[in-house]
Amino acid sequence: MFQTLKNAWKTPEIKSKLLFTLMIIVLYRLGANLPVPYVSADALSIFERVSAGSIFTFLNMLSGDAFGKATLFALGVNPYITSSIVMQLLTIAIPALERLSKEGEEGKKKINTITRYVTVGLALITSYGYAMYLKSAGMTYAGTFGLIVMIACYCAGSSLVMWLAEKINENGLGNGISMILFANIIARGPAMVGSMWSMISTRLGSVSGVAIGVLLVVLSLALTLAIVIVIIWMNDSERRIPVQYAKRVVGRKMYGGQGTNLPLKLNMTGVMPIIFASSIVSIPATIGSFFPNSKFWTSVTEVFNYDTWLYIIVEFLLLIAFAYFYVAISFNPVEVSNNLKKQGGAIPGIRPGKPTSDYISKVLNRITLIGAIILSFICIFPMCINIIAGGQFASLAFGGSSVIIVIGVALETFRDIEAQMSLRNYKGFLD
Repeated sequence: MFQTLKNAWKTPEIKSKLLFTLMIIVLYRLGANLPVPYVSADALSIFERVSAGSIFTFLNMLSGDAFGKATLFALGVNPYITSSIVMQLLTIAIPALERLSKEGEEGKKKINTITRYVTVGLALITSYGYAMYLKSAGMTYAGTFGLIVMIACYCAGSSLVMWLAEKINENGLGNGISMILFANIIARGPAMVGSMWSMISTRLGSVSGVAIGVLLVVLSLALTLAIVIVIIWMNDSERRIPVQYAKRVVGRKMYGGQGTNLPLKLNMTGVMPIIFASSIVSIPATIGSFFPNSKFWTSVTEVFNYDTWLYIIVEFLLLIAFAYFYVAISFNPVEVSNNLKKQGGAIPGIRPGKPTSDYISKVLNRITLIGAIILSFICIFPMCINIIAGGQFASLAFGGSSVIIVIGVALETFRDIEAQMSLRNYKGFLD
């Protein structure tokens, strides 16, 4: 890994992309600590204590503490993620958008433009709800004009985060949303370790709790190491479908006849199902927190809090559903089958055409289910431990999701670096 970074740093083009990505991350972290007018800094300390035991823990993690501090980037990437989910669903449901998606680069640009407008609209609605929540909780001294200023700041901050993510996609390395989430979780790392240490130190405070505290340290380290190993194994695992190409004669030369394989990755979706599912399942409790005086929304918040079994079950189902959904929009078995048929390739024992696409779909559905179950288990296991332990591990309930996002983004980024290095270091017959 370090050798890859060292070699990448010696390549001028990759070096410029690395520096550009780091610059965007630094700009984001500056915005995540930039205060918004009319927000009471003294009251925010109370907000941080309250949010530590609610759904705001997850939102705060995704924003890198910006949500808990009510800074400029408090909304983070959530409006952009939600907008992307909505547009991907509408692309399947609306024929006009589906035609745009098949028009190549120009169609994608038009869909991205619509996505930006939807993001701004969602950011405006979310900013209003967030500002009203701060006002109802006594964390702001703003009047009507002050609320307008706060809403404008949070909406502008969310739009700026979207712009930064797209700039990483265009001129940097990796996926923009993933890189920002990666930076936010890394920034939250010291706070998570500190909360874990304070919990363990309370155990170590008494003589009877020394053994328990040491056991917690050992179990935590072993569990973290096991999760990292499983994630790396899952990202590198793939199902290889054998493909045999027919021999054909062109002039005096014979082509084809060789065998190869069609690799299908176990974790083809990456970290996107986690981001999508966690964002969707947190919506009811987030909306409910904006109406603290409503009995209905208070009950909704209690039911959909992350320390309830209903929240875990819904997130488990959403993770599997979004895994299948993301595979469906990113991999087309019919198109793969047609390409194999045009190139004279066939899967041994399977006829070309529809039988081939059906076989690929069957294999793809099986490995997607296995990968989604493993992904769901890693995400949900710390939440289950937190519920069984009576909420003693509240700060680590989203540790599984954090580790998956961090490891997944790091592996994807290194693959991107290696691909660009191999592309630039390729030597042809003219060299």
